[in-house]
Amino acid sequence: MKNIKTSFLFALSIAFLLSCSDDDGGSTSADADLIGTYDLQEVNLSGAVDVDGDGSSSTNLMDEADCISGTLIIRDNMTWQFEQTNFTVTNITNNQVHVDCSGSSLGTGAWASDGVQIAFQGSSLLGTLQISTNRIIKVEGDVLPGVQSYVYVKRQ
Repeated sequence: MKNIKTSFLFALSIAFLLSCSDDDGGSTSADADLIGTYDLQEVNLSGAVDVDGDGSSSTNLMDEADCISGTLIIRDNMTWQFEQTNFTVTNITNNQVHVDCSGSSLGTGAWASDGVQIAFQGSSLLGTLQISTNRIIKVEGDVLPGVQSYVYVKRQ
């Protein structure tokens, strides 16, 4: 009888150990590709503008206003950190626009992804963004002088 109890406890212990997982609720392998630091590379408008007055127009506001920057850090512990320049785009006469940069927005929180989108909890500014290879894109869709999209590119 003692051998049966010992054998049963041994088998139960093995079953318990095999049923345990090392999944701690952290990121998945698909999420692992998202982890890293992303820099704001594009602030796209619906039409080309020449904010800096150099005679060359661009739909990417970052080509025209050197005061705009942003960084998004996505961590493997499912948290994020964000900093981006606050700016306003104002229509002035003759299809020209003015950009005013002042201060920055900061944020932190938790994130989750389904592989197509990434949602940032705790930020109405970020919200849910689209995932595209080494880019994360926030689509706004505003008409000029508003922003169509923000594009963050992963650092290599």
